Amino acid sequence: MMKSCTIALLLLCISFVLVVTDAKECTNTPTQLSSHTFRYDLLQSKNETLKTEMFSHYHLTPTDDSAWSSLLPRKMLRQEEDEYGWTIMYRNIKNSNNDSGNFLKDVSLHDVRLDPSSFHWRAQQTNLEYLLMLDVDGLTWSFRKAAGLDAPGNYYGGWERPDSELRGHFVGHYLSATAYMWASTHNDTLKAKMSALVSALSDCQQKLGTGYLSAFPSSFFDRFEAVTPVWAPYYTIHKILAGLVDQYKLAGNNQALKMASWMADYFYGRVRNVIRKYSVERHWQSLNEETGGMNDVLYQLFSITGDSKYLLLAHLFDKPCFLGVLAIQADDISGFHSNTHIPIVVGSQLRYEITGDPLHKEISKFFMDIVNASHSYATGGTSVSEFWQDPKRMATTLQTENEESCTTYNMLKVSRNLFRWTKEVSYADYYERALTNGVLGIQRGTQPGLMIYMLPLGRGVSKAVTYHGWGTPYNAFWCCYGTGIESFSKLGDSIYFQEDGESPALYVTQYISSSLDWKSAGLSLSQKVKPVVPWDPFMRVTFTFSSSKEGMATLNLRIPVWTNSEGAKVSLNGQPLKVPASGNFLSLKRSWKSGDQVTMELPLSIRTEAIKDDRPEYSSLQAILYGPYLLAGHTSREWSITTQAKAGKWINPIPETHNSHLVTLSQQSGNVSYVLSNRNRTITMEVSPGPGTQEAVGATFRLVTDALKVRISGPEELIGSQVMVEPFDFPGMLVMQGTDNSFAVQDSSSTDKEASSFRLVPGVNGKPGSVSLRLESKKGCFVYSDQTPKPGMKLKLECDSDASDEKFKQAASFRLRTGISQYNPMSFVMSGTERNFVLSPLFSLRDETYNVYFNVQT
Repeated sequence: MMKSCTIALLLLCISFVLVVTDAKECTNTPTQLSSHTFRYDLLQSKNETLKTEMFSHYHLTPTDDSAWSSLLPRKMLRQEEDEYGWTIMYRNIKNSNNDSGNFLKDVSLHDVRLDPSSFHWRAQQTNLEYLLMLDVDGLTWSFRKAAGLDAPGNYYGGWERPDSELRGHFVGHYLSATAYMWASTHNDTLKAKMSALVSALSDCQQKLGTGYLSAFPSSFFDRFEAVTPVWAPYYTIHKILAGLVDQYKLAGNNQALKMASWMADYFYGRVRNVIRKYSVERHWQSLNEETGGMNDVLYQLFSITGDSKYLLLAHLFDKPCFLGVLAIQADDISGFHSNTHIPIVVGSQLRYEITGDPLHKEISKFFMDIVNASHSYATGGTSVSEFWQDPKRMATTLQTENEESCTTYNMLKVSRNLFRWTKEVSYADYYERALTNGVLGIQRGTQPGLMIYMLPLGRGVSKAVTYHGWGTPYNAFWCCYGTGIESFSKLGDSIYFQEDGESPALYVTQYISSSLDWKSAGLSLSQKVKPVVPWDPFMRVTFTFSSSKEGMATLNLRIPVWTNSEGAKVSLNGQPLKVPASGNFLSLKRSWKSGDQVTMELPLSIRTEAIKDDRPEYSSLQAILYGPYLLAGHTSREWSITTQAKAGKWINPIPETHNSHLVTLSQQSGNVSYVLSNRNRTITMEVSPGPGTQEAVGATFRLVTDALKVRISGPEELIGSQVMVEPFDFPGMLVMQGTDNSFAVQDSSSTDKEASSFRLVPGVNGKPGSVSLRLESKKGCFVYSDQTPKPGMKLKLECDSDASDEKFKQAASFRLRTGISQYNPMSFVMSGTERNFVLSPLFSLRDETYNVYFNVQT
């Protein structure tokens, strides 16, 4: 069959063969070498014996591609006219029955602005601060060295170190991220910095004179083509190429486009030479290394320039042995390195848009289906330790190294493309889930340049205790730092999509406070989303219009699958509208006028969702969601819940007033500040922790009083009140006196009320701002630390001490301040038979320990 294929039909034959090829091995053998983490550690290791052993297996096992690629013509692309003739014929064949093209259009980031009151804007602003912290000399240091130019300043660390084989990849991400961020903010300082970066890289490319541009020498590709160990050089080239293309598309930098085209010309020549010298089989074999989205960016270049050699080169970076698995619709992706292969699907999607090849549409749809059905967590994320595991076997994958952030970034691309093609709400719902629960929480609060690599989902885990932990601004630069700065630069992306025409249409797919300049309709649109809280179980959204011209236009509003459409309310200028079933769009076509207003009330409810595991013994493993928000319990490895009630009965909102009753009690000893803490249910003194940590949770207590439902301006208003002391992360439990005069945390239902009731009184030391805790049941007895506090020292009850004893006064007096931790505005209490848990949105947590899945027994 293959011998009859002409050069002109080569890729058609490849497409046919890949659908009947049962291929699996598309990664290095052993698979550890595909892991970025493993590869970096191995290359930094001084264990030469281990290196020799690991790299001796590099591409040792032939891929299943050899079964069909050996049948391909041993030489191809012999003359330039053959190349162009093939390309033109291929385009004509594919476009003769092209069902693509009727896609929704992106709304330019230049036309969308996030609302400064929104969480998304704060995340974007934090990222902007980080982008501005990095300097051009540091970013280009290794590029200049590779080009033989002087390199002023200092190089950056981590994966951008001069001895890292992946150096330069983050710079490509930075080019993309700054282009997105400038489009989103039009920050002039950022515009100057990114333009200077493009110019500096152009100097390096001009000095080399071949079109090649990288932070490492071209000899890396000699090794790559010889199928000898080297760490994913095309991965880095993809990031640089994509960054330059984004600088052109979003910032109008023509110099960047010329640089990208020159780079692509260089690699076109390299790939052609490999095929001429050896065979196309050797080229496919060399691709058993991570190549990023080379196919995707080359398809983009073809779309921009119309140069057919970029189309051909893009085809040669499609990976048949992986796409073939999807083409025959086999859920057989376990064992594959996730982030090596998701970008190939993204490129395959663009291939469908350009050529109309329906096979690549079906590949994309099937891929999304199996990842969602068999390989994803409640966050919408996928992968464990960077790889896919067996389908519907997710329960035994829960650990610290779940959900590589890069994979979520790329899965968002897959889902948004599918939505543009189909207008199916399910893809927009997925985008919302993954963005909200899998992306927003990878920043550490509002600290610029602190992000995580993995999102842990195991029992009693913390974002701080993954293998990598939190990164640092200048010494991390992992792959997930690169995708992270891109994600937080384009948070205005995919909120809106549009259809042009005489009567333009707008699709609102994400409910994020923002404004839109809808140019094609002559309308400005303001979307305001009221912050979601548990005591008002609705997502409330208001759209306000301003019109600059008359004309009909259609507004399409997503009715998410997580809401109850029967309880949903939508009104236009106060007039109620009929709401379609969940999972559809509500369409409003009219001639919009300034002042028109659409309001939405989408019911939110607590629901549980079983983990994707078909083994009966894991059927009780459940995640808990509130509308689109995944909730996580503040717990250290405890995860069993037994209930006879529905979720709405055993998960209850934490009242708004509770935050004002949260306190931390501290003492000063010399230059060290200590806090009263709950440590393993024993009350001790510990060194004051930083906010957002597990120690901060342990140092926060709620003062339970009769004034519980009353908002107070500060905890000092409770001085003089009778109080009980509840640990922040042990709702329903109380601090009480034990038999040895120390204090412990006990279940309130079995607690001796006399041993847990205190009077909050002014500090016995007489100092302003200090308080003491006097046990109500025993006259003259106070909570007492010691004359000299020490970490881990137990708190005790001290009675009948001399009122003039200065040491006693000091040890029984505490500074009262608001709690170091706070309940998120969207927090709940989950009640179980063993203990209760505070539930908060996963994205809001930092270093606290938490559970995403619970063993729920009914």
